[in-house]
Amino acid sequence: MPKTSARLLALLSLLQTRRDWPGEELAGRLDVSARTVRRDVDRLRELGYPVTAVKGPDGGYRLEAGSQLPPLLFDDEQAVALAVALQTATATGAGIGAAAARALGTLRQVLPARLRHRIALLEVTEVAPPGTDPVQADSRVLLEIGAAIHARAELRFDYAPSGPAAGTPARRRVQPHHLVTRRGRWYLLGWDPDRDDWRTFRADRVSPRTPTGPRFTPREVPGGDVAAFVAGRFRGSDGPAGWPCRGEAVLDVPAVSVAPYVLDGLVEELGPGRCRVVLGSWSWIGLASALGRFDTALHDVRPAELRAAFTVLARRCAAAAEGADAAGSGTASDGP
Repeated sequence: MPKTSARLLALLSLLQTRRDWPGEELAGRLDVSARTVRRDVDRLRELGYPVTAVKGPDGGYRLEAGSQLPPLLFDDEQAVALAVALQTATATGAGIGAAAARALGTLRQVLPARLRHRIALLEVTEVAPPGTDPVQADSRVLLEIGAAIHARAELRFDYAPSGPAAGTPARRRVQPHHLVTRRGRWYLLGWDPDRDDWRTFRADRVSPRTPTGPRFTPREVPGGDVAAFVAGRFRGSDGPAGWPCRGEAVLDVPAVSVAPYVLDGLVEELGPGRCRVVLGSWSWIGLASALGRFDTALHDVRPAELRAAFTVLARRCAAAAEGADAAGSGTASDGP
């Protein structure tokens, strides 16, 4: 029979996984008697956990929502997951960064040494606010990447191809430097000695190989800002430089309705129902399309290249609506 403290943790974990638990099933899961389960439930109640008895042929227990916060107990995987979530919470823009940092510090103080070491290997950088399409990465893979970064050891891995036409995973090696998140996805940033350049890899496509490679001396990311550098790489830049085309317009919609969709752009509130949006794009036509998707009137459009792009886009849309060939409806420069 497990010790009382371990058994209480196991019982609490089970109660959190589903709404109702028959008493006999809990006893079987914990390999104890129904009487022991009743005593353990009483201990949880004394600690502040609102466990109620469920009536029925079999009887059982349910963990209800309480009026105060009881002592929290986590298993190993829950503790690691919570630590990762608290690290990324500091950059969500939800105004909870300071509270998340304090919570992470409190969590680290009470964790056993083995878990403090695992969490210390995961240093996370948030590149942009999370998007609406998160991709699950295996926590074990994230820990292995974090361990390689901490040890400054070359990481060897199989990298799965993207797209539905799956092929053979490519064998890669990289000097891992940072683990970052961007729009709900995890990425490994590292120096690729075979390509003599920085590379980013999606963590959900990485399958680490053992053993790791030789130790290396870490390089400084160009510009010194990891988040800015990675964001620039996703824009096709070799550094933290901005988009090649950048413009702005005043929209007849509230700023709060626009802000969730501009990602790395800027939104300035101008009053009730009006805001100024500053965005970047690969081309002026692309920028005009991005502003047009808000389905509202546009005012004070700048610069002149963006206004010209709207003219070209309007001709193409009109030709498309008439079923005509839009090829001759004019062009706009793709660059600045």
